[in-house]
Amino acid sequence: MPTIGSGSRTWLVVAALLGGLAVAFGAFGAHGLKARFPADDPMLANWETAARYQMYHALALLAVALLVAKNGSRLLHMAGLSMTIGTLIFSGCLYALVLTGQRRLGAVVPLGGVLLIVGWILLALAAFRNTSA
Repeated sequence: MPTIGSGSRTWLVVAALLGGLAVAFGAFGAHGLKARFPADDPMLANWETAARYQMYHALALLAVALLVAKNGSRLLHMAGLSMTIGTLIFSGCLYALVLTGQRRLGAVVPLGGVLLIVGWILLALAAFRNTSA
């Protein structure tokens, strides 16, 4: 097992924080928002989507952390950064949209989605360039 260096540790911490917060936000959405919205309100679906995508990318960042420990390529760090910023924008704007009702935030969400896609492409490029990944 590779040792955990500072670059790998950073991605591990980010992944753990995003994952833990995804669980907390998901629970808040499932229990705390019930009094605020009817069960069939699309805003609850937006909240659930935000929490789900946040968790998916927390898990992806765990993979980035492990791969960085093995081979700290610049592409892997760029993938982690893109996924982190993308998650903050995508999920963060959806959470804020639900809590504030500011529909304009919905226009920013796709920017986060693009960054998430870029992160996955960078991860694929890193794997392609390094057959030991």
